[in-house]
Amino acid sequence: MRIGVYLAHPRPGSFNHAVFTAVVEELRDRGCHVLAHDLYAEGFAPVLTADETETVQSATPARDVQVELHRSEVATLDALVLVHPNWWGMPPAVLTGWVQRVLAPGVAYKLGTADGEPAGLLKAGRALVLNTSDTPADREESEFGDPLQSIWAACVLPYVGVADVRRVVFRTVTGSADALRASWLRQARQEAAALTV
Repeated sequence: MRIGVYLAHPRPGSFNHAVFTAVVEELRDRGCHVLAHDLYAEGFAPVLTADETETVQSATPARDVQVELHRSEVATLDALVLVHPNWWGMPPAVLTGWVQRVLAPGVAYKLGTADGEPAGLLKAGRALVLNTSDTPADREESEFGDPLQSIWAACVLPYVGVADVRRVVFRTVTGSADALRASWLRQARQEAAALTV
């Protein structure tokens, strides 16, 4: 099984890094071919260029070698895992840019017309989104409507053909006890393992 695991957090040693490492280890221990990407460490350029803004026609090959590599990889995945913090109800800019540059028309979806229904092209039928947050769950839902759930489970992943989207939020991270963090890492491993069955 080919699984892409993508980390979007700029600070080495963050809890997001620990989650990423735990997931990658778990999947490799289960015999998966894991394509692991720390987007910040790799210096992924998130800025969408003018020639990458076509939505109906298939994307032309990217001039950026790294973007082209990610496009070719994502098209081959059986599942994907996204690890990132909740910042202002959004993923970090590097991951937003990755979505816009990598999940391009002709790579991840196809549109017949600008107002038509998309046909998802990714073969990855499952995705796991692991978020960290310092916002309590009830406040996230009542005040903000849980925008990350909408982004991943309604807007992005189904659009490109990923029908089974599971999202888990570890909260509240700042000031959390080591024992709680250890339990979250065990949960991250369990969630990753569930992708393989």
